[in-house]
Amino acid sequence: MSKVIVVGDTFVSAKSLNEAVASMGIPEPVEIVTLEWRTEDSQEEFQRNLKVIEKEGPEAFAIPVGIMKEIRDADYLFVHLAPVPRKLIEQAKNLKLIGTCRGGVEHIDLAAAREKKIPIIHVIRNAEPVADYTIGLIYTVTRNIALSHAAVMQGDWKKSYPNDAYRTTLSDQIVGLVGLGHIGKIVAQRLMGLGVKVIAYDPFVDQEKLLSSGLEVEVVSLEELFSKSDIVSLHMRVTSETEKLVDEELLALMKPSAYLINTARPGLLVKEAFINVLKERQIAGAAIDVVWEEPLQLDDLLLKLDNLVITSHIAGDTVDAIPNSPFLLAKKVHEYLKKGESEFLL
Repeated sequence: MSKVIVVGDTFVSAKSLNEAVASMGIPEPVEIVTLEWRTEDSQEEFQRNLKVIEKEGPEAFAIPVGIMKEIRDADYLFVHLAPVPRKLIEQAKNLKLIGTCRGGVEHIDLAAAREKKIPIIHVIRNAEPVADYTIGLIYTVTRNIALSHAAVMQGDWKKSYPNDAYRTTLSDQIVGLVGLGHIGKIVAQRLMGLGVKVIAYDPFVDQEKLLSSGLEVEVVSLEELFSKSDIVSLHMRVTSETEKLVDEELLALMKPSAYLINTARPGLLVKEAFINVLKERQIAGAAIDVVWEEPLQLDDLLLKLDNLVITSHIAGDTVDAIPNSPFLLAKKVHEYLKKGESEFLL
């Protein structure tokens, strides 16, 4: 008998997770224990809790009621955002796999799982939406789409912008991708389809394997990427190695005509340095879908910049991304159980 625990929440129901288990290929017979975590929260409250967990980790909130008892003899645990802290992992005696139907794993104590040699499967449920949105932001900031709209809505038929000296066609630009994971690769494919030259920095990507896969992207150093690119787009996770990776020194390498795009995490950037290069016109502009505090306060210095486009963390929000995520997770779990490996294995 395989014992499976599924934990639903405000955005991903336990019912969906329960249904997804059927296609995972877990050895039968299967006993499913269904639990809930913060299902009484409104979507707005849940989004705020998400930000807390992303910043503070799995200890930030209480674990689901009843899970400490059930985890003792469980074989599999599948969650969306429910916290999986060290005390829970240490209580598990038979756990063979933890699965989460989202890309971020800040709600799971990775160190504790690794110590017990428990594999973790995650999924990039919104990879295509985020990749598409990234392309949209590139067009938006380089061609002043958002700034023009905002001016027109205020009755200003504006024709002049801070980047007037640098406006050109996208196919003439070099785009540098910082991070070439699942989302980064889709962005690269989209850009190459538009005739854009793409370079990338990713210490975990092998140049030869990349080329053999059909992705003709040149892998370069971080410094070379920032100095050569006309557009830099961030696609990395925030870890101890990448937090505040993009600092004053890297930003100083950018061309005065260059743009910075961030649809990943705000923690990759040093906020003060980012604001300064825009304020001092050291780069042409930037577009970000993630900020350091949500929602932005009216006195935030970001709002005083006229060469910055900000959107409200909606890059991955499509009607199908979250509801379909348990079934995407099921597919990846099935692949892992069948082959013993997965590109989404942590």
